[in-house]
Amino acid sequence: MTAAERRGPSPAVGAFRLGRMAATGLPSPLARGVAESAAVALSRRPLSRAWDDRRRMLARHLTRVLGDLAPPMGSRRMARLVDRAVASYARYWAESLRLPGMTPAQLTAGMRYDGFENIAAGRAAGRGTILVLPHLGGWEWAGAQLAAVGHPVSVVVERLEPPALYDWFVAFRRRLGMNVIPAGPGAAAECVAALRDNHLLCLLADRLLEGTAGVEVEFFGEKTALPAGPATLALRTGAALVPAAVYLGSRTDDHLGWVLPALDTTRGGRLRDDVGRVTAEVARTFEAYIRREPTQWHLMQPNWPTDGAGAPVE
Repeated sequence: MTAAERRGPSPAVGAFRLGRMAATGLPSPLARGVAESAAVALSRRPLSRAWDDRRRMLARHLTRVLGDLAPPMGSRRMARLVDRAVASYARYWAESLRLPGMTPAQLTAGMRYDGFENIAAGRAAGRGTILVLPHLGGWEWAGAQLAAVGHPVSVVVERLEPPALYDWFVAFRRRLGMNVIPAGPGAAAECVAALRDNHLLCLLADRLLEGTAGVEVEFFGEKTALPAGPATLALRTGAALVPAAVYLGSRTDDHLGWVLPALDTTRGGRLRDDVGRVTAEVARTFEAYIRREPTQWHLMQPNWPTDGAGAPVE
């Protein structure tokens, strides 16, 4: 019996299990279409206020990314962009839930790279490689594919409520061949150990989790805080800090990984100053990644100080 089962049934876990049954039981293009259509319809007529808040956050974030090209908040054009973002998120799940049953050949057939040599260079250096990513496109597929072809992959997993849902996600990613590191006390030491073993350490770093250290940076024209962890780990361990993003292609089960050269993590002074400099560079690479496909950015939480206050985005 798993820890999740000992804690009793969870509606959220049940929903993900049903989703996995649908994703694996239907042809992948049909599963994608059903997931996208259902997600958009449910988000437009939500059963709770949660999806209203998510759609509002998606619209605010799209406005920041698109700048002067953004449609007015509340307009039909903005609603259509939000629909595309919701559909993209649903496709991410429709494809991700099928991953545990896929072969290495199938995973590789659905993954292309621009800049894989930057991952290879980090692996060859032997000090570990930190892949720093935004919540963009289909990052789960890339992690599963890298693990399936022999690259040791470690991921930090955010603690979720209820605990049964967190246990489900941990088990899910372990089935994909990933070494799972729970966020919280002890995570930094486990990350250092993974890098010492020359793992690819995947860190999603476009929003700051509660209780973690952050660095103030300018991100899409406004000050906010992004995680200090990726830069701190790279500066302290000598691991390569490699920005990456994984886009959903036009075809189902098609993904493009865009991997940039490792950022400059040469020590230049106080650790605090170096962490700030490197994290600002991470923010700039994330801006380039997200601007390429704004509706594939699956960030539905407040991410700037003005988001919580509901202030207008200029």
